[in-house]
Amino acid sequence: MKIALVCSAGMSTSMLVKKMREEAENREIVAEINAYAEADLQSHMNDIDVILIGPQVRYLKTQIAERAKQYQIPVDIIDQMAYGMMNGAKVLDQAIELTQ
Repeated sequence: MKIALVCSAGMSTSMLVKKMREEAENREIVAEINAYAEADLQSHMNDIDVILIGPQVRYLKTQIAERAKQYQIPVDIIDQMAYGMMNGAKVLDQAIELTQ
């Protein structure tokens, strides 16, 4: 599974990626998890299974979802509480649910 987190290139999303990677490894889930600035997302669309948007850039959801639709990629906003708590397990669960 390839998960993209979209942010405004902030450090907090990089920390969340690290926690999600650790959680995936603990669960023995094969996952590639990366954070991208919205401007860089388009060049990765062919290689993404799910897109999660940071709550601080939630206003981009409609625009990103429209582009992702042609690739049939599910898009959602990261749960704000999970993001604030850097809860990698909960955000990983959110990504998994979107792909099922």
